[in-house]
This record gives sequence, C-alpha cells and structure tokens, in this order.
Amino acid sequence: MTESRARRWRHSLRVLLVAVAGPTLVVGALTASPAHAAAADDIRINEVVTTGSVNDSVELYNKGTATVDVSGWILKDDNDSSRYAIASGTTLAPGGFVAFDVHNAFGLGSSDEARLYLADGTTLVDSFSWTSHSDPSWSRCPDGTGSFGSAALTLGAANDCGSGGISATAWPGGSSVATADTKNAFGSDMSGLYQEGSVLWAAQNSGKLWRLVPNGSTAWKADTSSGWASGKTLKFPSGSGTPDDEGVTLTGSGSSGGVYVASERNADSSGTSRLSVLKYDVSGTATTLTAATEWNLTSDLPSVGSNLGLEGITWVPDATLTAAGFKDASTGAAYNPANYGSHTGGVFFVGVEGTGMIYGYVLEDGGTFTRVASLSSGMAGVMELQWEPQTSRLWVVCDDTCSGQHRTMQINSSGVFATTAVHNRPTGMDNYNNEGFAVSGSDACSGGTKPVWWSDDSNDSGHALRRGTITC
Repeated sequence: MTESRARRWRHSLRVLLVAVAGPTLVVGALTASPAHAAAADDIRINEVVTTGSVNDSVELYNKGTATVDVSGWILKDDNDSSRYAIASGTTLAPGGFVAFDVHNAFGLGSSDEARLYLADGTTLVDSFSWTSHSDPSWSRCPDGTGSFGSAALTLGAANDCGSGGISATAWPGGSSVATADTKNAFGSDMSGLYQEGSVLWAAQNSGKLWRLVPNGSTAWKADTSSGWASGKTLKFPSGSGTPDDEGVTLTGSGSSGGVYVASERNADSSGTSRLSVLKYDVSGTATTLTAATEWNLTSDLPSVGSNLGLEGITWVPDATLTAAGFKDASTGAAYNPANYGSHTGGVFFVGVEGTGMIYGYVLEDGGTFTRVASLSSGMAGVMELQWEPQTSRLWVVCDDTCSGQHRTMQINSSGVFATTAVHNRPTGMDNYNNEGFAVSGSDACSGGTKPVWWSDDSNDSGHALRRGTITC
C-alpha cells in the first residue's frame, strides 16, 4: 500500500444521550426502551476491511448474553447519504460474528469512518474511524471490547489477536525431499491431495481428478484401470461446467462413500466465485464424473477474488469433535451432531486462499449446510488442509506466499481450534508453489517416521509430486 500507515484510533462512548470522553469508538445514543437499548448496546463494530483481496466490509459482534435482531439496521461511512441496510431476518447470537460486504452501497476510504445505526437511521449504536487503509484489517482485540489495531483478516470469525508467542521451528521430520513422480507426468495445476491407503487422490485445477497408485516404494503414477489413465474430467451436477477443483478429501466411508472436492469457481466463467464442495461417485469406469451433490457456500462466506477462494478441504469425524469438546459456533454450545439432519458423520473444514480463514461446515445429504466454525489460520493464505487422526491435529499449509510454512491446530479447552505449532518447510525443499499436502497413516511408520507428500502447482523442473517425512 502506498498511503501512510500512521495509525490513529479515537473512541467515544455515548449511552442514552450521555457523552463520555474517550479515544474514538461511539456506542450509540439509544433512546429505545431500556431492554432494547441494553441489547443493542451489546452489538459492536468489530472489524473493518478497506482494501486488499476482499471488498469493503464491516463485521459486527455480539458481546452480550442474548440474541439480537439487527434486521434493518443501517451501516454508513462518514457520509450520511451512504446507507447499507442489513437484511431482514439477520440475528446475532451471543458471541456471534456477521460480516457485511458494503462495497455496492459505498466505499471505505483511506481516511473514513464506519457507523452503525438502528433501523431509524438516526440512533447511533457504534462507530470507528481511521486515517489509513487497513493492513489488511482493522480489528478489535479482544473481540467486542478492545481497541482497534492492525491484524490478520478474519471476517466472520474471532479476530486474530496474536499468535500466542508461538515461533516457527524446524520441520518435524527429515530435512531431505525427493521427487515422487515421473518427469512431466502430470503437468501444472496439481493441487489438493489425500492418501487412502495405497491410493493417492489428487485434484487438478483444470477440472480433473486423479487416482494415483504406487510407482515403486517412493513415487506415484496414474492408475491405468477403470478409465483413470489420464485422470477423470469433473462436472457440476448439471453435467456442464468445469470445476476449478483445488482440494480433495474422503469421509470415514472412504472413496466408496464418495470423493469430495473443493472448488473455487466454474472455469468456464472464471471471473465469478463459486465456492463449492462437490461429491463424486468414483466407482464406475466413465472418464467424466458428474457431481452427485453440490454445496454452494458462496453466499455464506465473505467475498473474495474468483481465483482466491476455496483451496483446501478435510473431514473430521463427529466422534472426534464431541470427545474433544468442540464448540458449535452456530449455537454457542457444545457441538451435537444430533442437531443436524443426515450427514456424513463429520464436519468438513475448508480453507480460503484470499483471507487465510478456515471454516467448518456440516454438509447435510440434501445439499443444505450449517457453518459451525470460523477461525483464522494466522497465515496470508490457506492452500491445503489435512486432518491427521493419529495425532488429532489439523495441518494448515501455505504455499510460496508464506515460504512454505505449515501450522498444526488442535481443539483447546475452550472447544475451538488453536495453533499448537508453526513449522518451516524442510530445508531440503525449495520454496515451491505447493498447493497440496498429504500425510500417510500410522501403518506407514518405519524407524519413527512416515512419508508425507506435496503437490507443486507450478510443476517445477517437470515434477508435480514430492516426498518427505514427519515423525510418527
């Protein structure tokens, strides 16, 4: 960004027309009934994004103990004629977050203000002003009560108020990395990976799914049976379009229960985001696969560039989540699978490249979905997610944008995923554009280590796959 990064925060608190001096946050002059005023007073502007990979956005947070209906409330910038009306039926549960893309109503400038009003358009609830663009986000720390400062973008989720003092450490395995495919076997655009025993599933951005089988003990090749020799072409449920598939995962039923792919757009309409999870039946011999089900998450997620959407996907069993005390962000209570209709017996976690955010979804069999988690990876982008059941940890992978950094996350005592370690890439691996990462099962452990695999989207030196190790 070219503008000055000098930061200034000023807040003022005004409740029931009584002004209290302070640095620049205005919590409104509420003249409604005392009960309504108290509830509205719990709604805060919590994050503001003015520039970067997402459009102008304002996030609200409920710091209170009661659900608040914010239908019809008005967001403005520093111009009274600028108005964004919140849609009817919008509520905020206690501890809940909701982000609004306001760019079609007004733009947020480098020196501007975000203001929240009740539906009358004159009763001010909260405001925040700034004198330079967000880098990438202006965020309250802690949520709802703290001062605004520069932080990672976390729209729709808890603000990233620091890494908890976790420093990057060396790769937890061997330093050497070797190629794991025949030169120029797959070309560029190889992305998500998932290992199922002696099969490695691979998603390629050009709308292909590969079923790879061992080529010796340290490499992979295309399965030449059942129509897999050149990968299989993927289509949306209509039988048309080209999913820009970036991630791949399986459930506890394995590939016989379907292969799930994360896609960020229809490549036939490449300028438009289509953030979807698609399920494919891979049991036949046809070389083209049409999705049996699509869960289109676009409307539920903050806007991102069409090539900055869903990159990683992984599945975590319900039993694992409930045993760890996982908190359902949609209810604020412990996750209870019985609250949902027929689903896969687990939660799908998807990673967004443009924001570095991770979201957890219950995907019901009929195509409906519920978001149950929103968390920041702490990285500039998420390119891959992998659940490692043997250690109950979630691997979060960034590409060359983050110098190949990997993070692990586990469910903490509050029931949310938190970073437990930050690892640099192996010293023997160049800073490749790795968009895929797969971890072998415990049965592959030998001498205290087991193989891991990376896919290089850029096919550097003619190789899309590489092999390394981590400790068991």
